[in-house]
Amino acid sequence: MGYGVVWFKRDLRLHDHAALNQALAAGPVLCLYLIEPSLWAQADASAQHYAFIKESLRELALELKQRGGRLHVRTGEAVAVLDELFALAPFASLHSHEETGNAATYARDLSVGRWCRQHQVRWVEPTQFGVVRRLADRDKWLPQWEAQMRAPCHALPGLDATHFQPSPLQRQALPDAQALGLEAWVPPQRQIGGRSLGQAVLQDFLLDRCRGYRGGISSPLSAPTACSRLSAHLAYGTLSLREVVQATRSQIARLNAQGKGQSACAAQGLTAFLSRLHWHCHFIQKLESEPELEWRNLHRGYDGLREPDWNPAHFEALRQGRTGWPMVDACVAMLRETGWLNFRMRAMLVSVAAYPLWLHWREVGLWLAREFLDYEPGIHWSQLQMQSGTTGINTTRVYNPIKQALDHDPHGIFVRRWLPAMRRVPDAWLFEPWRMPPDIQARANVRVGVDIAVPLVELNAATRAAKDRLHSLRRDPQVRAAKAAIVEKHASRQGRAAPRSAASGRAARRQPPPGNSAQLSLDLG
Repeated sequence: MGYGVVWFKRDLRLHDHAALNQALAAGPVLCLYLIEPSLWAQADASAQHYAFIKESLRELALELKQRGGRLHVRTGEAVAVLDELFALAPFASLHSHEETGNAATYARDLSVGRWCRQHQVRWVEPTQFGVVRRLADRDKWLPQWEAQMRAPCHALPGLDATHFQPSPLQRQALPDAQALGLEAWVPPQRQIGGRSLGQAVLQDFLLDRCRGYRGGISSPLSAPTACSRLSAHLAYGTLSLREVVQATRSQIARLNAQGKGQSACAAQGLTAFLSRLHWHCHFIQKLESEPELEWRNLHRGYDGLREPDWNPAHFEALRQGRTGWPMVDACVAMLRETGWLNFRMRAMLVSVAAYPLWLHWREVGLWLAREFLDYEPGIHWSQLQMQSGTTGINTTRVYNPIKQALDHDPHGIFVRRWLPAMRRVPDAWLFEPWRMPPDIQARANVRVGVDIAVPLVELNAATRAAKDRLHSLRRDPQVRAAKAAIVEKHASRQGRAAPRSAASGRAARRQPPPGNSAQLSLDLG
């Protein structure tokens, strides 16, 4: 019968690992992780992603070693490594979780599928999220998500060396980030990878930090502790979504049994968090059902809206945190240092890029994909388009960076933490420092245009012009007519009756875009 290869992807754990459990039920296994140079050459990859993965691989390898096994980490393209392994020791099956990734991972999976058919290797791909492959009817998605979340987590059976296939592969050292062509920069305050740390973050949130969730996730001051901080661990699979959902539901039940006061506050926070876990898969399902939204407008009626007006100076100023709006520039500084921002500030960055700066979402999205440690393609590209107004079905979402500062950082604590020059700006000029008269600049020893950037555009006028252009297109009869099909395919079914007619047919899969094929990740709290 041969043995089975378990191919770890974005599922760097042993607990609740359906692919591993199914392979073990059939016979001995060889555990494999691939460092694929072509994927790391994509424009959405960064050194911090690689660092988190390497940390998680070390812990995964140790766990396997303690059970008599070994994690085989190989550098090379998937088909080439499978060819090498099959020539040395033919295997009967390949086991890996389904993956909803970028265009490059999809093209890679197509190649692996062809290879498996040519070599008569059975490829088993169990589901790991509440995402349904070839979903024909969005009305049926939510019950399937719920069934996936309620199913028991896969418990790892007792293991010893007899459960593992001896490897014919020689050990390889892991390449460094520079060898993969990645930028050397890694945020010094980023989260560290590994399942044990993910479990610690989860327990800390469930038992303590969840009390601040409902009122604390919007402000960048309180969000670093009020938010769950589980998004990176879910993105790389050191925790399974199902175990997080089930642990959250169990804690809500315990808190509700305890009654009022702090327990009730914590239960409310976890209930709100639970809804975010649902939205996590809702957005990934969009990319699974329509992969083209990674690189083209979900509503094709918006094609050409921003593309001809690309302004490289605006984009570079945004990347360098030199837009002139302190809240925006402070967020860019924090992101560069930590690899993380709370969801509202992420939305504000994309809104500023899309409206007053009038930048197309694709290049902005690739930049943010590299900056977000918790980059999850399905969430990221859906959110980029939603915040940019190109889905055709969402309300226009415009975040005024001055209002956001007034609402969420009224005393300037956040902007002064991340922008040293702002520490010298008097409170009266905190939100619009470019308006400081020259004599006040001199007394404060701060130079507008040097220490503090002048805004690239006049905010109100530029935002108004952008909204007018978007809304004018939105009123076009042909654009309005095309909206219904997008609602039918992608809109949430929560809070409304199911439509009478269901979408039919297989969800179309994509071909890689021309040129380089490569997200605003929904922060889970």
